[in-house]
Amino acid sequence: QVQLIDAGGGLVQAGGSLRLSCAASGRTFSTYTMSWFRQAPGKDREFVAAIRGSAGDTYYTNSVKGRFTISGDNAKNTLYLQMNSLKPEDTAVYYCAAGPLGSDPTEPTEYAYWGQGTQVTVSS
Repeated sequence: QVQLIDAGGGLVQAGGSLRLSCAASGRTFSTYTMSWFRQAPGKDREFVAAIRGSAGDTYYTNSVKGRFTISGDNAKNTLYLQMNSLKPEDTAVYYCAAGPLGSDPTEPTEYAYWGQGTQVTVSS
């Protein structure tokens, strides 16, 4: 059983930055794919970024490449998402998730464990 607690969302102007965190119980980084998804009103949940494996391989959706960075702190069992150059279209509820190492990291149905979500609002 894995418990995930998201934090760090807020209201920011376009071009600004936020850092999301996800505190996880258990040994998550060596055992699971750890990811961030987001969901805007009226839209499906969307993959944002993932990190997995001992090498810390990372994956990003195209729209955030070069702006967002996913990382993990094994000692603190905490996942981060550093978001820079934020745009109004980044506005959504952001969720961290833990899923199997061998799964498609972009597919939300592969993930068994989810945080409660944290709201990110980017004003223009």
